[in-house]
Amino acid sequence: MTITTSSDLDQLADLAARSVALIESLQHAGGAYPASPTFSAYQGYSWFRDGAFIADGMSAAGAVESASRFFDWCSRMLDQRRDRIAEIVAAEAAGTPLPDDRMLATRFTFDGDEGDDDWWDFQTDGYGTWVWACIAHAERHGLGLDRWADGIRLSVDYLLATWSRPCYDWWEEHAAETHVSTLGCVIAGLEAAARSGLLTADSAAAASSAAASARGLIADRGTHDGHVSKWLGSTAVDGSLAAVIAPLGVVEATSPLGLASIRAIETQLSVNGGVHRYLLDTFYGGGQWPLLSCFLGLAHARAGDRDAALHLLTWASRTETDEGFLPEQVPDHLLAPERRDEWLERWGPVATPLLWSHAMFVRLAVELDVLQPMTHSAEVSA
Repeated sequence: MTITTSSDLDQLADLAARSVALIESLQHAGGAYPASPTFSAYQGYSWFRDGAFIADGMSAAGAVESASRFFDWCSRMLDQRRDRIAEIVAAEAAGTPLPDDRMLATRFTFDGDEGDDDWWDFQTDGYGTWVWACIAHAERHGLGLDRWADGIRLSVDYLLATWSRPCYDWWEEHAAETHVSTLGCVIAGLEAAARSGLLTADSAAAASSAAASARGLIADRGTHDGHVSKWLGSTAVDGSLAAVIAPLGVVEATSPLGLASIRAIETQLSVNGGVHRYLLDTFYGGGQWPLLSCFLGLAHARAGDRDAALHLLTWASRTETDEGFLPEQVPDHLLAPERRDEWLERWGPVATPLLWSHAMFVRLAVELDVLQPMTHSAEVSA
């Protein structure tokens, strides 16, 4: 459905503005963005990947200090693990790579701990995503990168040692595969770091070379029938692949690969504007995710289809609860309805609010000029 009235746009802008305020109100004093303040499995934790996309949305909306504080937190997490990164890098260089359970975690408590509950931890995507988002933030607002330089360099070292290893995907599944959305996050981070001026000549060359190799893997084994695929050798698509097009920009939206990928995600995973993770999804019955609708909307917007992007933004807005929250997913058009109750029994109701959902709504609203970025000073506190 195409939006035609100013009232419709005003309502979308209002939700986006309230989303910015909600994210700011829930951000931890140390800079971390909570994934969800009340959901049992996420409570008390912040993810590098989710948080980086949240920070990118906040940065695009002009919430400069909020985004900067998150990047401060990321840099601190890495500095605290400097010795472990050096150990991982040395083992890789010696040809005796450490096992997956010795890699960096994918989420941390707000104070920097790794928690004592089991999680699907080895994921490289977040370490590329935060570097990309941080550098994009600095470029967007004319900020210096010195305050995040050490964290960026440590991330590059870590990614150069680990990027080609199979690991868990965005959904903490399929650890034996190499996922195209993960490669997209890594490519975006390494290419941003290589152009940042923060790296030595050798490190910048290594980052560029690794990014080029990852691009080659996607071209050789990460496509099917003209579109990007869920993992290397797969024929399936995944909703996360839209991010590789936008906002990451690893696949050009108007290229044949970009257009075919948008079409495949739209055709296979989107129903009336709500986007599924992938066709075999059973998590909470395999519902539709507002954040994925917004990622697909960003891809459409970059490809020049504003109406399609607005339709997706509107669908996401209709998932808002009476309390003004956007959930992780909604039980519409469930792919596996018989599996929903087991998750309700395990973890309770779906994560609501999910800050990542709110942030992606903000990011698409800004992309479409529905929300005008707030004015700010480029001077932010260190």
